[in-house]
Amino acid sequence: QVHVVESGGGLVQAGGSLRLSCAASGSAFGLGVMGWYRQAPGKQRALVASITSGGSANYADSVKGRFTISRDNGQNRVYLQMSSLKPEDTAAYYCNAVNIFGTGYWGQGTQVTVSA
Repeated sequence: QVHVVESGGGLVQAGGSLRLSCAASGSAFGLGVMGWYRQAPGKQRALVASITSGGSANYADSVKGRFTISRDNGQNRVYLQMSSLKPEDTAAYYCNAVNIFGTGYWGQGTQVTVSA
């Protein structure tokens, strides 16, 4: 069982920045892909960015050039640096960590609110 905990959300003005952190614990064999998803009210949860253990990153088109995902494999942590934030980035942000067997684990989410 992998335990995932996010932190770093909050309220920020449009154009501002936030850094989200995610810590995954309980995996004895390391982790595969880790990623950030977001869900706004009335919408489905969608991928924001993901990163493999080798450092290959993938981004949703809506955040390319503004968000940067990174990870620390030794600490089983993944980060999301968000810049030039827009009101449409407002959502609950969830971290997902996949173990080597392909099972994904979710955190409880952290709220990001961007005011106009």
